[in-house]
Amino acid sequence: MRAVGELVRATAAALADLVLPRICAGCGVPGAVLCRGCAGEFAVPHLAQPRRFPAGFPPTVAAAVYDGPVRPAVNAFKEHGRAELARPLGAALALAVAAVRAGVPGAGPGTPVLLVPLPATRSALRARGRDHVAELTRAAVAELRTAGVPAGSGRLLARTGRVVDSAGLSAAQRRANLAGTFTVRPARPAPPGTLLVLVDDVVTSGATLSEAAATLTRTRRSDTPVLAAVVAATPRRTGRRGAAGPPARTPRTG
Repeated sequence: MRAVGELVRATAAALADLVLPRICAGCGVPGAVLCRGCAGEFAVPHLAQPRRFPAGFPPTVAAAVYDGPVRPAVNAFKEHGRAELARPLGAALALAVAAVRAGVPGAGPGTPVLLVPLPATRSALRARGRDHVAELTRAAVAELRTAGVPAGSGRLLARTGRVVDSAGLSAAQRRANLAGTFTVRPARPAPPGTLLVLVDDVVTSGATLSEAAATLTRTRRSDTPVLAAVVAATPRRTGRRGAAGPPARTPRTG
C-alpha cells in the first residue's frame, strides 16, 4: 500500500506539472521550478551555528541559509506539496553531506556514508500525508551515488513518546520537550568506517539534531563521530537586531 501511495502521489505531481504553470518556488518568477538565481542560494555550504549551541550538537553543514528565497522554496516542498522540488533540494542536501564528510580527518573518496533521516512525528505525517525528509534523503543518496560517493540510507531512528509543537519554545524548553523521544531501530550493522550523517530539512535551535545524535551515540560502539547535514540553517543573528553574520567555514572535525 505504501508503494501504491507513492505512485499515486508521483502521478498527481506529474499531472499537476502539465496543468499548472511552473513558477520558481523561491521568487515566483514563471519558468523553472527554481530559477538560476534561487538555485544558487542552495549551493553555499557552511557550518550551521545555532544561536545557543545545545549540548551534544553534532558538526552540521547546511547547504543554504534559511532566509530570502530559500525559505519559501523549502516551505513549498514541505508544506504545500510541491514534490518536484525533491530533486533540487535533495541535491542541496547531498552537497551538505559531501561537505561535512570532507571535514572528517582521514575520510577519502571511498569512505562510505549512511544518511539517517530524522523521523517525523505522527502528527506531522498525518498533516502532510508524506515523509518529506525521507524524500529528500532518497534524492540525496541518488545524487551522491551519481557523483561516485558510496552512499546509502537507513531508518535507524524512531520517535517515541509524545512531543508537543516546538514553535515558540525556548532552546531549553525544546531540549526538555525532546528528551527521550528517539529510540534506535534494529538494523543491519553498517560497514566498518561508515560515517553516520543525520539529515533534515532545516536546523533552527539544534535541539532535535542534538537529541538524535545523543541517542545514536549511546547505542554505538565506535569512535567515529555522528555528523549532520541539512538543506538550510536559520541564520545566526549577530550585532544589531536583524543582522545575520556571514556563513562560517566548515572546520575539520575529529
